[in-house]
Amino acid sequence: MSSNHRPIIIRRKKVVHRHHGGSWKIALADFMTALMALFLVMWILSQSDPKQREAVSEYFRTPLLTAITGGDGAARSPNVIPGGGPDPVHAEGERARIDLRTQTRPSDQQRRAFRDLQQRIESAIDADPDLRQLRQQLRFDMTPEGLRIQLLDTEQRPMFELGSARVASYMRDLLRTMAPLLNELPNDLSIGGHTDGLAYLNGYRGYSNWELSSDRANASRRELVAGGLNPAKLLRVSGFADRVVMPGTDASDPVNRRIELLVLFREVAQRIRSPGLLNGAVAPSPISRQAESASDEAPVERFNRSLQQALGTEQTQP
Repeated sequence: MSSNHRPIIIRRKKVVHRHHGGSWKIALADFMTALMALFLVMWILSQSDPKQREAVSEYFRTPLLTAITGGDGAARSPNVIPGGGPDPVHAEGERARIDLRTQTRPSDQQRRAFRDLQQRIESAIDADPDLRQLRQQLRFDMTPEGLRIQLLDTEQRPMFELGSARVASYMRDLLRTMAPLLNELPNDLSIGGHTDGLAYLNGYRGYSNWELSSDRANASRRELVAGGLNPAKLLRVSGFADRVVMPGTDASDPVNRRIELLVLFREVAQRIRSPGLLNGAVAPSPISRQAESASDEAPVERFNRSLQQALGTEQTQP
């Protein structure tokens, strides 16, 4: 071999096949377990009624400490500190507030009765060719107070004369058609008047939107009574001026000129009649609580304090 030719050296890298550990299998197993749990929860929710779903939701909202100690369900309140009692940690006021919310929840029977009333009103309007054109100016929705029937104004077909409480003829026919149907339910009725944001020249010092909204609500009341509505069913007639604007509209929009009829739930009507009652009991005032705390003082101490006040010799204790 010649010395000019160097030997050729071939280096081969030795490949060692190591085990990858199978971590992807663990991730896949976790994903499949979560997916199975999701479908299981969806199936359970589809098979349960609303009361059971509410119980499950309350379980997950209730803190662990409250569940262990048998508390009153602190998760029902949106506040971190229960309120309403004599002090921030007192629970009586919070329990009273929760009981009041549960008590005022309408029953399914009342909701069905209100839906039936809505269908009868819509059928009566559709059956009259003259009133059928007003169908687009009526809105029905369920509120915490009851069934709300809104009679909306438009530029083409206003319900009242501009700046006046004089009822238009078709508005009068509509109210008188609805009156007998409102008598079919024993629930009380509330009437509210609303205006747009266009103010009078004299502002609020003279006749303003407050008087106009109240006068229009009273004019609607008179037309309902003339149509056969039982006057004893009327519980509240009020005017809101331009303070309550329809969602998504400007204050000057004609749709804000409206009359609002509320067929009240029985519990709501009871609260309006008895505003000082809380769960059937009179809510104590701070003055009455002070009187109660003063009555707990011993008679001798009360006599000495009264005597010192009369003589002007009462001293402040350090």
